[in-house]
Amino acid sequence: MTFKRWTDRRTTALIATLVFAGVLAGCAGPDKPKPAELGPNAALIDARLAWSAKIGPVVFPLDIKVNANTVTLASSDGTVLAMDATTGQDLWRVQIAGAQIGAGAGSDGRYAAVVTRANDLVVMERGRETWRESLGVLAYTAPLVAGERVFVMTADRAVSAFDAQTGRKLWSYTRPGEQLLALRQSGVLLAVGDTLVAGISGRLVGLNPLNGTLRWEAPIATARGTNDVERLIDLVGRVSREGDVVCARAFQAAVGCVNTLRGTALWSKPAAGSEGVHGDGQFVFGTESDGKVIAWRRTDGERVWTSERLKYRGLTAPLVIGRSVAVGDAQGFLHLLSKQDGSPLGRVATDGSAIAAAPVLVGNTLVVVTRNGGVFGFRPE
Repeated sequence: MTFKRWTDRRTTALIATLVFAGVLAGCAGPDKPKPAELGPNAALIDARLAWSAKIGPVVFPLDIKVNANTVTLASSDGTVLAMDATTGQDLWRVQIAGAQIGAGAGSDGRYAAVVTRANDLVVMERGRETWRESLGVLAYTAPLVAGERVFVMTADRAVSAFDAQTGRKLWSYTRPGEQLLALRQSGVLLAVGDTLVAGISGRLVGLNPLNGTLRWEAPIATARGTNDVERLIDLVGRVSREGDVVCARAFQAAVGCVNTLRGTALWSKPAAGSEGVHGDGQFVFGTESDGKVIAWRRTDGERVWTSERLKYRGLTAPLVIGRSVAVGDAQGFLHLLSKQDGSPLGRVATDGSAIAAAPVLVGNTLVVVTRNGGVFGFRPE
């Protein structure tokens, strides 16, 4: 979904970023519970490996962007590439000079954008760098490229818009009174019709993409606690969108849905997870921090089923694909679970390193990226 063409940020010193051990899939520790043992592969769905490729290591919150049959990826060493998901072949690949990547990738199929660890927004057109702009603030959310604009959300929860061709800054929005702590994790930034939707603290916020003015805000969760750490309830990507309804997760607090046309919250349910959600017209699916996989009814948020078969395996956000739900784990497996009851349907192995991002579906190809930089294209049959 793209937009129609659209004709005082706080300083870095004010930003403190938190890294939660439970957020980082695959982190080991002496007190970490042992991952659940996997039984025999159910093999009710056969997902054959169609192709594999390689990028550099991925140690930042990667977002895999899909446009038609093209996926745009990035790795920590500064590599940005677009691939044909049918064949696994590079369409273009570029190395950003002297930079490591901290957030990305965003793309509309023509322009691609990433943010470096030096806080530079870098924009490329079909593999050629066209401009870069210093943000002055850390960013962990992939830029959104839409309507020939590039939208960025920084760690101080400011949302800014830039002209995709020239790099000229167009506007910036900051919600007053926000807490200073921020997750070192991808947030929520997407286009819904002619509205820019962003996750700011525990709320979805609707902005006018022309000028950055506020249209509405709707809470997913309300901060509670006695200190900034306990009150941290940032919304985390990915989200589940069906029409005008967007469902999202507030970090370790809740999962809920918002009608973005009216700007009203539909429901919110307590949930203790750190990864985003996905879903379809019936259900919303999520993975909890302890490895439970949960299905909520989309209409009212009532829990439909809970699976504990993958407990403590460091799961990614899910992806709904046909009759299954796909989730990656910290041991490099991609699991396919039944959408109806969470029972196992199959699994495939990658390179043994943690799955770095929620899997994506491109046509009939399931694309998975690992922390070691492996890119795998599977064809479920």
